[in-house]
Amino acid sequence: MSKTQKQTFFGGAAILAAGIVLVKIISAVYKMPLINILGSGYTDFTNAFNIFNILLMISTAGIPVAMSKMISQANAQGNRAQVHKIFRVSALFFLIFGAVCSLVMFIGADAFAGLMNNPKSALSMRVLAPSVFFVSGLAALRGYAQGHSNMTPSSVSQIIEALFKLIVGLSLAMFLVRIGKDESTAAAGAIVGVTVSELAALLYMVWDFYRTRRSEPRGPRSKTWSSKKILVVCLTLAIPITLTSSATSIITAVDTSLVQGQLQNALGMSLDDARDLFYQYSGVQTVYQIPASLMVAITASVIPAVTVFFQQGNKKGAARVVGSALKTASIITFPAGIGMLVLGKPIVMLLFPRLKADIAGPILSLLGAASIFVCIMLVCNSILQAHGILNLPIATMAIGGIIMVIFDYFVVAIPDINIFGSPIGTCIGYGTTCLLDLLLVDRIVPGCPNYVKVFAKPLISAGMMGVAAWAVYGLIFRVTARNAVALILSIGVAGLIYLALLVLLRTLTKDDLSLMPKGDKIGRLLRIK
Repeated sequence: MSKTQKQTFFGGAAILAAGIVLVKIISAVYKMPLINILGSGYTDFTNAFNIFNILLMISTAGIPVAMSKMISQANAQGNRAQVHKIFRVSALFFLIFGAVCSLVMFIGADAFAGLMNNPKSALSMRVLAPSVFFVSGLAALRGYAQGHSNMTPSSVSQIIEALFKLIVGLSLAMFLVRIGKDESTAAAGAIVGVTVSELAALLYMVWDFYRTRRSEPRGPRSKTWSSKKILVVCLTLAIPITLTSSATSIITAVDTSLVQGQLQNALGMSLDDARDLFYQYSGVQTVYQIPASLMVAITASVIPAVTVFFQQGNKKGAARVVGSALKTASIITFPAGIGMLVLGKPIVMLLFPRLKADIAGPILSLLGAASIFVCIMLVCNSILQAHGILNLPIATMAIGGIIMVIFDYFVVAIPDINIFGSPIGTCIGYGTTCLLDLLLVDRIVPGCPNYVKVFAKPLISAGMMGVAAWAVYGLIFRVTARNAVALILSIGVAGLIYLALLVLLRTLTKDDLSLMPKGDKIGRLLRIK
């Protein structure tokens, strides 16, 4: 691979990663006020998304990757006719499949709501159903653009999607609450914003496709694959990716259904009481998911970097990237997770006034520990994918998911534990998957770095930071009795202590910084060589 090609490849990954991170930030801005607006209706919102995510993963997860790979190969051969046929055949198939999945979700909304043990979520599911079809078209067009090494349209469409969701969804939810509609109807209004956002992003991608298509040079007529062969190759590439992506969505949906069912069946709660209690759990998910969204930039860098080193036969270089990726992930996720662990209740009190801080706070603290396992797991999966290992991550996620579901089934039914069993099960399930993935990376990557050397310094720094955050918050809150002041100052002081410890312990190296945006500038500022 030439230097120019590598720059294009890494640049494209960076554009895509930057777009996804921005989308995650907008999504957090959208969900945080929504949690306070909808109240227990947010449970209906998340239940609808659990079913939506499964159908979405089944119909679209592997499409962009499979199509982009096939189109990239046809482009490398200069076969423009093949490129266009791959797009036509694949897009038509997946649009039909997406339409079927949309119909299944719309017609089966009541049945799916029953499976989730929450009949009040049926309206949200019906409103969300058309989005599956729209996203199928989006996936096909994004795969076409990425196959031409053009990541910008995908990023722009995702930002459009997030902005429409924010503006339309929040506006409708607030309007419906203001005119006195119930929380389930307001949740459906928020989801209208999602459906509109997918349509807006699709229209942009269609426009970009025709604009780009007109500017493309027409190649000579060439021999192309049959439609059957294109579908077979596309499905062969897409199915393993779809299984990996669907595993998490299926496990989440099963676990959500089980927890809500156990609250009602084993503990004898009414539907409304169970919805309200699950709202405390689902409400803090937005904060818990932030560290995982920051892993996108790392995983987008790891796969091409490791692939390039392997193509060059440089196993030491690949191992060095693996070590840097794991360390960089730990530097980001350890302080975030430990911060949630020690400041869970104050964070809830500041961000979510409608949540019950005595319940939601401890839940967020438990999920803080789980977020560490999730982030390391995501990076391990990207490392395994870069080494061509696609099926083993599915197995490890399945093992962790099964453990989590079994644990939740028995522990949530204990009256003194109830909803707290779910975040504990999340910690155990993802902790198991993370441990198994680390063992796989150690076995598969030649010269895999010592994990004690990778994780020890970030963990020590984050641990000391956590103690400082807890102590400073307690002291300032005692003096001022103001949660916001105490929380902001404690986070500021803890952040400075953490950065100082990273420098003093010489935790970061030049290789680690190479995976970060503006890493060279950070290295020069901190005098890291």
